[in-house]
Amino acid sequence: MKELQYDAAVIGAGAAGMAAALELDKQGFSTVLLDREDHLGGILMQCIHNGFGLHKFNEELTGPEFAGRFIDQLATSSVTVNLNTTVTSLRSGRNPAHGNNAYGPDPGTGQVYNELFCVSPDGVLHIYARAVVLAMGCRERNRGNVRIPGSRPAGVYTAGLAQRLVNIDGYIPGKEIVIIGSGDIGLIMARRMTWIGCKVKAVVEIMPYPSGLTRNIVQCLRDFDIPLYLSSQTTSIFGNDRVEGVEITPMENGLLVHDKKFRIDCDTVLLSVGLVPENELSREAGIELNSTTGGPQVDSTLMTNVDGFFACGNVLHVHDLVDWVSEEAEAAGARASDWLRGRRPDIQIRLKAGANVRYINPGKLNPAAVNKLFLRSMIVKNEAVLELKLDNQVFKTIRKTHVQPSEMINVTLTSKDLEKTCFNADSVMEFSIV
Repeated sequence: MKELQYDAAVIGAGAAGMAAALELDKQGFSTVLLDREDHLGGILMQCIHNGFGLHKFNEELTGPEFAGRFIDQLATSSVTVNLNTTVTSLRSGRNPAHGNNAYGPDPGTGQVYNELFCVSPDGVLHIYARAVVLAMGCRERNRGNVRIPGSRPAGVYTAGLAQRLVNIDGYIPGKEIVIIGSGDIGLIMARRMTWIGCKVKAVVEIMPYPSGLTRNIVQCLRDFDIPLYLSSQTTSIFGNDRVEGVEITPMENGLLVHDKKFRIDCDTVLLSVGLVPENELSREAGIELNSTTGGPQVDSTLMTNVDGFFACGNVLHVHDLVDWVSEEAEAAGARASDWLRGRRPDIQIRLKAGANVRYINPGKLNPAAVNKLFLRSMIVKNEAVLELKLDNQVFKTIRKTHVQPSEMINVTLTSKDLEKTCFNADSVMEFSIV
C-alpha cells in the first residue's frame, strides 16, 4: 500500500473537480485529482451537443470542447492526476505524525490530515490530505426510484445510459421511443434519437410544467413536433421479452383520471426523471446531508460540517448549467485555499428558504465577502419578485421576469448590500418568491 501526502485531494474529475483542482494549484497547494473513470471530463465527454460555455467562455461549445479547456490547463499544471482510481473510504481528522490510532491536530503545527483509501492500477493508495473537495457529481434516478408498475422487459434505459450508448459506443437502443420525464438529458436525447432516424413518440411529464430548460423544450421538442404530455403519469410498461408499449394516465387536480388513460406503442423507454447527488462517501465521512437537495450542508465557504471537507458541483446540488458548476467549483478551490492558510469568516449569516423557494445554496453567507448564491423556485410565475429578509425585515427585492423550478436563480450579495442592515452571528436571512 502506497502512502501519499498532499495539501488537497479532489474526488471526481468532471467539470467541478477539474476547476477546483486547478484553483488549488493556482493558489500554490499540492493537489491530487482522483477519478474512477479512465478519462478526464466526466459526463461531459458523452454530451456531444452544443450549448456549453456561454457564460464561462463567452462562446458555444460541445461538452468535450468545454472539458477540453480544463484538460489543457491540467496538462500544464502541477496537479497530480490519478485516473482509474476509486476512492473506497474517507476518514476525517487524522494526522500521520501521531501514529495509527491518533486523530486531531498536531500539537506543534495544528495541522490535520484527512485520509482517503483508494483502489488504483498501482494497488491500494493511502492518501493524506489536509483539505478534501467532494466533486463526485450525480447519478440518474431509475425505474425503481419512481416505481412504475408493469413487467420488466428489455428496452428500459436511463436517458444518460442511452446517450452513452449512442454517442460513445455507437449503439442504437431502439427505434420507437417514449421518454418518461422532461429532464434536460431526456429532452436532448429526444432530439438525438430523432436525428439518428428513430421515432420519438412522446415525452411524458408528471408535473404540470416541464422539468427541463425552456431552450431545450423549444430546440428538442417543438422544433421536431414531438408531443409533450404534461400532468400525465406512466402507469404501466407493457411487454415480456421486449418493451411493447406504455400506458399513460392524465392527472387532474393531482389525481389520476383512469377513464382518460391511453396506450402508446413503442419498443424503448428512456427515463429522464431526475438526478441524485452521489454522496455515499460523504455519509461515511460523517457529513451532514440536506434532505431537500440530497447534497451536503455547506457554509459560505462551501465547507461541510466536517472540517476540511468542501463540496461543489452536482454532488452539492444538481445544476442546470455546467458553467455554474465550474464557477462554483473554482469558488470551492479558492475557499479551500483560504482554509489551508488558516483564514475563517468572522461571522456567517444562516440562510433560509422561505415561501415558494425550494432550497438555497450555500446555507450561510459571509457579510464581509462576495457571495454567489443559487436557489430554485417551487412555482412557475411571470413578473415574480424575490424578497430578501434579514431577521424578518425586508432589505432587498429583486424583480424576475420569469421563474420556474427547472431554472436556477443566481443571486450575488456583497457587503454593500448589507451596509444599512444590523446583523450578528444569530441572524437569519430568508429568501421568498412573491
